[in-house]
Amino acid sequence: MAEENLATRTQFPASAKSQKPWLKKAPEFPILEKLNWLIHLHYIRKDYEACKAVIREQLQETQGLCEYAIYVQALIFRLEGNIQESLELFQTCAVLSPQCADNLKQVARSLFLLGKHKAAIEVYNEAAKLNQKDWEICHNLGVCYIYLKQFNKAQDQLHNALHLNQHDLTYIMLGKIHLLEGDLDKAIKIYKKAVEFSPENTELLTTLGLLYLQLGIYQKAFEHLGNALTYDPTNYKAILAAGSMMQTHGDFDVALTKYRVVACAVPESPPLWNNIGMCFFGKKKYVAAISCLKRANYLAPFDWKILYNLGLVHLTMQQYASAFHFLSAAISFQPRMGELYMLLAVALTNLEDTENARRAYAAAVRLDNVSAIDSVCHRCNPLVNLNYAVLLYNQGEKGGALAQYQQMEKKVNLLKDSSSLEFDSEMVEMAQKLGAALQVGEALVWTKPVKDPKSKHRTTSTSKAAGVQQPLGSNQALGQAMSSAAAFRKLPSGAGGTPLLTKPPSLPLEPESTEQACPPEASAQIREK
Repeated sequence: MAEENLATRTQFPASAKSQKPWLKKAPEFPILEKLNWLIHLHYIRKDYEACKAVIREQLQETQGLCEYAIYVQALIFRLEGNIQESLELFQTCAVLSPQCADNLKQVARSLFLLGKHKAAIEVYNEAAKLNQKDWEICHNLGVCYIYLKQFNKAQDQLHNALHLNQHDLTYIMLGKIHLLEGDLDKAIKIYKKAVEFSPENTELLTTLGLLYLQLGIYQKAFEHLGNALTYDPTNYKAILAAGSMMQTHGDFDVALTKYRVVACAVPESPPLWNNIGMCFFGKKKYVAAISCLKRANYLAPFDWKILYNLGLVHLTMQQYASAFHFLSAAISFQPRMGELYMLLAVALTNLEDTENARRAYAAAVRLDNVSAIDSVCHRCNPLVNLNYAVLLYNQGEKGGALAQYQQMEKKVNLLKDSSSLEFDSEMVEMAQKLGAALQVGEALVWTKPVKDPKSKHRTTSTSKAAGVQQPLGSNQALGQAMSSAAAFRKLPSGAGGTPLLTKPPSLPLEPESTEQACPPEASAQIREK
């Protein structure tokens, strides 16, 4: 009985599951992202061929619906220079994921690289609606507006980007806007803030040093360039700028030593060979100067400053036909610089073409008077009127010569009132002799007493105009070698003189061709003292 009861207790009812038929396993569908890790691995290793092979496999399995594979394929196309193909693929990504701001940003960047700035702005605005706190969108909008010359909107966008997230590139582009507008003081303020934010950025330090160098504030320029070289002793831009400062003060041998270092880093830099050529010019090695300047001209055939210097050296060597050739080419690229017309008139005078020389002088005076009317005091050049007066006097037109002499006196007084300038001694001597010949006296005061001679801003120093680069030249060397209209008929008592050259204007910085712009190359071109 006990065994029967135990058997009865151990009997359990059958499970309900065991009574149902066995269910089949669900089919496995392909996962769209199962090879994304491998695509990413090949991409960051820059193994683009293997990456494209995996992408093709992934797209075949997913019937072209894998967003990440399409995105990376578009990035590779852009790196290979196929911008239009990358644009189409990024647009496909935007269709697959319309709420993703990154896809729209990439579409806008491709449009920007294709030069379609207005279309890029529209897409960036759509991306900003999806992500209003993305500093990169504001920054890129500012860059697009720069290329459309809408500087006010560009400044607003760049300031918004700085408010969201401070970044070196944003400071750089904001500074470039002020430089393009000719406001050098605001540009320096922006670069100062950038250096405070990123004190070890050698590009910012070099750019700020170049701006101070352009203003003639050599102490601060040397300080910032020295800091740049402290963080990066091989920074060729800072070395080139430091060499130009030494060249400004007549230390040609030390400057050439610096330029040798730069030549190892950038052997095909036009500003480098331009400055080397003018170092040789300062050392009176004219053949070597022409050789270096010809190389600079080969590397940058449309740079008017190099053509200016070639014309200057050829005038110094009394090769007037060659000088006329290079000065004419420089005028074609820079038609609003009065000093170029003045030098062209000198060459024409020595080529015995007095009629065209007078036309060139008239153009030089007209352009120089525009600078004086616009209150650009540091750009008006009394030498233009002085040389023109010499030519007119030699042609027997004392009335016209007297008028030009009086204009020269006005410009001299304007320059004396605006800044402490020291005029070239030969210019002063020639003006006094011409004044005696015209019977207007020799009492013109040319110089002002300056306590510290090192702080004098000579007429051959770097100008304060907004820009980066300036042509080279030498009042003294030019006065020793060039002959003016007085070569035809000497003024009484040696009143005839040689035309001299004052500081030319400088040029503004140019924006970069990509969104991530860099500071300008340290191509500070100085004038020989």
